[in-house]
Amino acid sequence: MRGTEYERVTGVFGLRMRVVRMKLGEEFLDLTEFLAPRGRPMPLDSRSNDRWFQHVAIIVRDMDEAYRQLRKHKVEHASSGPQRLPDWNKEAGGIKAFYFRDPDGHYLEILQFPPDKGDARWHKKTNKLFLGIDHSAIVVADTEASLRFYRDRLGMKVVGESENYGTEQEHLANVFGARLRITEMRAAKGPGIEFLEYVTPRNGRPMPLDSSANDLWHWQIRLRTSHVGQVSEAVRGGAGRLVSPIVVAVSDKRLDYTKGRLASDPDGHALFFTDK
Repeated sequence: MRGTEYERVTGVFGLRMRVVRMKLGEEFLDLTEFLAPRGRPMPLDSRSNDRWFQHVAIIVRDMDEAYRQLRKHKVEHASSGPQRLPDWNKEAGGIKAFYFRDPDGHYLEILQFPPDKGDARWHKKTNKLFLGIDHSAIVVADTEASLRFYRDRLGMKVVGESENYGTEQEHLANVFGARLRITEMRAAKGPGIEFLEYVTPRNGRPMPLDSSANDLWHWQIRLRTSHVGQVSEAVRGGAGRLVSPIVVAVSDKRLDYTKGRLASDPDGHALFFTDK
């Protein structure tokens, strides 16, 4: 893909992109390679409490089997190993999780819900091991500021909250002393967005101010709306930032949208608003 319309959407001049769409269950993940201009790599010292941290949570039927599959393919650990969150944590107890990295350094998570947690579809009988994407998690500096943006400006709803800490959380995030305020947001349909606010330690680094769509730490969550033209008011009013200078009409018939606009939330996480 190349051309003025994509330059306006991404804010990257002279681009040429290769985009591959992958499907798992009912969800999609788009892989975007900037053939030109090449962006910057993921910082080698990235940590789970840095505010450019983001991951997608892939639900698995069986954590032990899924972990064996990842070990077989020699994935890079980001957690010391799979963790089972303790039962004293009413909201998260019994959840099993493991962080790892892809070849470009992006964080990913596999997650298994116990019978009393998670959407009913994750508990249907199946022979499949990897089931779908439940949410994308983002590190935020201030949950209240993020709520003003996602809840009050974008209309999403809070569907779950917890405070996670202890040995299991430290080993999951690979951050000593990790204590997190976690807030789960949902729109009418699709995967959720989960806020991860590190109450301690608070030494996570902010998103680089000069971040660009071709940098490898760039993730973008796609949000479908019937009012793409009103995105600017919502984003600016919620302390976010517009990347696309205007709502861009896209003519490529291979895409499943005709209008789009790229923006970012108060912490710099990218959001791609489309009309379909």
